[in-house]
Amino acid sequence: MAHFDTVVRTRRSVRQYLPTPVPRDVMAKVLDTAQHAPSNCNTQPWQTHIFSGDVKDAFSRLITAAYDAGVDTKDFSFAVDDYDDACQARARAQGAAYYQALGVAHDDAVGRQDGLRRNLSFFGAPHVALLFAPAVGDNVRVGADIGMYAQTFLLSLAANGLAGIPQTMLGSYAEQARTLLGLPPVMKLLFGISFGYPDTDHPAAQYNIGRISHSQTVVHHCAVDSPRLGDFNKTIPT
Repeated sequence: MAHFDTVVRTRRSVRQYLPTPVPRDVMAKVLDTAQHAPSNCNTQPWQTHIFSGDVKDAFSRLITAAYDAGVDTKDFSFAVDDYDDACQARARAQGAAYYQALGVAHDDAVGRQDGLRRNLSFFGAPHVALLFAPAVGDNVRVGADIGMYAQTFLLSLAANGLAGIPQTMLGSYAEQARTLLGLPPVMKLLFGISFGYPDTDHPAAQYNIGRISHSQTVVHHCAVDSPRLGDFNKTIPT
């Protein structure tokens, strides 16, 4: 097992995999570790469905047909344009780095479409995990729980020499997934994670866009009379 700091800093969203299946004992080890993720009141609301082999291929055909027909059945809205300018800029930088790694020019509409469609075949990964949770209230808390589970799962993959790629696009086919699995409408699909052994020779598995400094996202508050608090400190009992 690698050191935690190394695992966190070297984990990447890999977009190309070898076809080699992950051995069952290794997968069980990864999933057992992921199950230790925190959740609100220890509810552990996540339900993970893993597709492999013929089932994975069938799901790929199903969602590809839906995509080609313009069908979208996502349970949760998502649009990069809804983010602020800084977040949108980081999203554009990621997309540019991805297509540059593939050798696709900015004005190559066909190449960019092909790059997008690679989501539907899970970037060649032998396994894909779909992350469901029951609808609870406004779903914000269970969404946070799924996020914590997914991050633990991704780090567990990395610690065991594997890789994964969270795919919001897979959440666009929630109804298709529920139909295939026989799940009730109350089970909501947030997103999927394709995973396996990374194809380290492929350009899509090599690029790395890094992260901004934590100083841009973290604000420390230490003194109760800090000017940041304005007149609020006058209301704090002494």
